[in-house]
Amino acid sequence: MRVRPTRQGIIVIVAAAGSFVIGRLFALLELYVIGAALLCAALVAWLVVAIRRPRVQVSRWIRPSVLTAGDVGRVEVLVEQVGRTRSPAFELVEPVGTTRTARMAVTPLGPDADVSAGYRIPTERRGVLPIGPLTAYRQDVLGLARSTTVVADVEEVLVSPRAHLLDMPLLGQGILGRHLLALAQRLGPGDFHSLRDYVDGDEPRTIHWRASARSENLKVRQHSVEGLQRCVVLLDQHVPPGPDGEEAFERAVTAAASVVHSADRAGLTTRFVTSEGADLRGPDVAATTLHLLARITVSRGPTVAVDRDPSEGLGLVVSIGVDPWHASWTMLDRDPALTPIGVFTMDLGHRTPLLAVDARTETSFLRGWGVLAGSTRTGGRRDPRQPDPVLAEVGG
Repeated sequence: MRVRPTRQGIIVIVAAAGSFVIGRLFALLELYVIGAALLCAALVAWLVVAIRRPRVQVSRWIRPSVLTAGDVGRVEVLVEQVGRTRSPAFELVEPVGTTRTARMAVTPLGPDADVSAGYRIPTERRGVLPIGPLTAYRQDVLGLARSTTVVADVEEVLVSPRAHLLDMPLLGQGILGRHLLALAQRLGPGDFHSLRDYVDGDEPRTIHWRASARSENLKVRQHSVEGLQRCVVLLDQHVPPGPDGEEAFERAVTAAASVVHSADRAGLTTRFVTSEGADLRGPDVAATTLHLLARITVSRGPTVAVDRDPSEGLGLVVSIGVDPWHASWTMLDRDPALTPIGVFTMDLGHRTPLLAVDARTETSFLRGWGVLAGSTRTGGRRDPRQPDPVLAEVGG
């Protein structure tokens, strides 16, 4: 606990000293009396706040423990009187981040009494939001002295980026679904499903000769095609310096959180990789990714190589960066069963070998992904004056 004079208290002490000096110069006894009274008032105020200080125990809960950018959380504070005497009135003050301060006035508490209070914490951007220390301030009636007691330490609140729920592509549906269906058919047949009549374009090797001999028409084997099984998300942390680069990085973080969250919700085997070497996977990959993205920053170092994805089956590798010339997707060894998708937050370029999504704004990212996946969730007519949010596969 610290006890010190307030601004008013310092003025009173200076005024007392000035009264003594002027009284000595002009031999005025009245000024000595005024100075002594002012000095006694400051001393009594100091003794009052030093002796009658709040003896309380404070508990603090932050709900939820991890916030999402744009949400509003709440801090609950429970104040319990632990002394045998009645506590004086005091004020609880707590810094919230670097721009806000929460103030809570506490009335006098009797022995073993308690009172609860709380305040809201709005979050505009992702990151780590420091809260505290929580300090109890006790001041005398005249406001000449103040005691300061820290009753709770600093805590950090993680503010994760927004994670939009995206539709994962279905085989044969949308631009990406049709591409995946053709890829699945090229990679080889799945389980036998049924027989059907031969049509022009069917592979001769799929003809079932024994069944065709018992029928008037040629019969071909129909196989089930394996659907989407996995998703790898690569986040390139390299962006140009300056405000534009920082805003582009924030959009990239939002896109990464959205794809990981949506892939995990869709039941895909999900993996999240960054250019600095973070590699997250497993049943809790969505939660651990949000925790990592709450703290992630721009990188200026070299790109770390990524091991080949150990999972099997048809999948996506979603590379998120500033433009097609940032070759973040090359961090992962090329797997023929993985379809690369580029999500670019600054420049799309004129020619790109990838299926690509324009993420220069959050709206264009959602619209572009919806068109790519053949989704109706973010559908709607596109403004013909705006560039197409999806770039078809055009080759080198």
